[in-house]
Amino acid sequence: QVQLVESGGGLVQAGGSLRLSCAASGRMFNSYYMGWFRQAPGKEREFVASLLWSGGYTAYADSVKGRFTMSRDNVANTVYLQMNSLRPEDTAVYYCAIKTHSPWSASVRDYDYWGQGTQVTVSS
Repeated sequence: QVQLVESGGGLVQAGGSLRLSCAASGRMFNSYYMGWFRQAPGKEREFVASLLWSGGYTAYADSVKGRFTMSRDNVANTVYLQMNSLRPEDTAVYYCAIKTHSPWSASVRDYDYWGQGTQVTVSS
């Protein structure tokens, strides 16, 4: 069993930056995929970014490519999402998730563990 706790959300002006953190408790395996998803009011949860816990693979949604960077600290069991050049349309609750089996997927239903989410609000 793995538990995930996100932090780092907040209110920021358009063009600003935020860094989200997701701390995992419990044993992590190299085959795990860590993902960031987001859900805006009235919309479905959508894929943002993900990486392979052992390294060597990272993927981003087209809407955030070039602006967001996902990274990991295996010692601290933590993943990060550095968000730059934020836009009002990035406003959402951001969730961290784990997919415990290969292959990689961007589908919400394929992820097994979820955090409680952290709110990001970008004002225009």
